[in-house]
Amino acid sequence: MLVMNIYAERFINIYYAYIFIMVRPKKCKMVYAEPGVTYFKPRAIPLIELKEVELSVEEFEALRLKDYEGLEQVQVAKRIKISQPTLHRLLKSARRKVAEALTKGKAIKIHGGNYSLIKKQK
Repeated sequence: MLVMNIYAERFINIYYAYIFIMVRPKKCKMVYAEPGVTYFKPRAIPLIELKEVELSVEEFEALRLKDYEGLEQVQVAKRIKISQPTLHRLLKSARRKVAEALTKGKAIKIHGGNYSLIKKQK
């Protein structure tokens, strides 16, 4: 019985290690430029007193292209080189974070993420 448990435990450890190793890597999103301003905060409140909401650069780029530039979701997905469902999740996350910052008076910090800069063609 003890030998059986040792083998079962080894099998479970190997199985979970295999699952951990087989996690699909995150796809790199394409961004045209890093944002010029990376921090927004409510006026007249010292930064030390504020909580932050972190917005990734690719979330910012998705918001910029969809909401500011007014592109269709299909066009934005092609530009960033991701699928439409992934873009939808990215936009949903970004909008939720911005809404949270606006309604709760939090600062927005734009940084990080998994992205590559696209070189502009002349």
